[in-house]
Amino acid sequence: MTKTRRMMETELKLVDAVCELLDARIPLSSRNPDIDAICGDKPRMVILNRIDMADPARTRAWTDHFKAQGFSVIQTDCKSRKGIADFSPALNRLLAEKRRRYAEKGMAGKPLKAMIVGIPNVGKSSFINQVAGRKGAKAENRPGVTRGKQWVTVDQGLLLLDTPGILWPKFEDPEVGLRLAWTGAVKDDVLDVETLAARLTDRLWQDYPQALTGRYKLDAGKLPRDFESLQPSARGFALMEQAAKNRGFLLPGAELDLERMAAVLLEEYRSCKLGRFTLEAP
Repeated sequence: MTKTRRMMETELKLVDAVCELLDARIPLSSRNPDIDAICGDKPRMVILNRIDMADPARTRAWTDHFKAQGFSVIQTDCKSRKGIADFSPALNRLLAEKRRRYAEKGMAGKPLKAMIVGIPNVGKSSFINQVAGRKGAKAENRPGVTRGKQWVTVDQGLLLLDTPGILWPKFEDPEVGLRLAWTGAVKDDVLDVETLAARLTDRLWQDYPQALTGRYKLDAGKLPRDFESLQPSARGFALMEQAAKNRGFLLPGAELDLERMAAVLLEEYRSCKLGRFTLEAP
């Protein structure tokens, strides 16, 4: 993290703008609080990525929220390329004054340079490859793939700097760590998978109960009488037990296989089989 931060601070003077990719499912938790300090007064763009996996209404609310803070904002989905074509025009609008100054100095053809930043596994390299129309940056669906800086030429007028994903040393709010783990920005082996799934189940039950009742045939009438007074993890485990029973996930002795249920639930959440959810509101 320290090495990446120093590299970003060194390269910052070479770029015209900083474009921060956020996970549209968790826009706040996927924002590295150190980025603002690193970037200073550079022109900024927020790219709400993975909108295909997020709640459309909340994505619109987050777009309005960041625009109100003075950011240029676009929404993207790298799989379908939705929103990708909006990037270059939005960046040109953001840097219109910079282009004007270049033209006044007789440097009208000088390419713009933008640094792409974000947390691990938020889709930076995939985004750059889509914008450039080729595989210039290494991309995989797991954190920590990009190890060093990579310059990618989009066209004669635009260069993008891909940077390694950077987390921050300590999560002041433990809920942030949970959200990052749910979406895959933090590796599953960092946390207990059953507890991770239980907390996610409880969160979905609070915000999107119809998704769980539809997928796992959950019945609120069969939950413990004191369900609402339980701690979030306990509520989540109660829901997972009912789901495991309905799915027939049993171990020898008719014991419920909660480990299997946890793995299934996390996979079905991350693959959008449960639906499109945003786990934070602005």
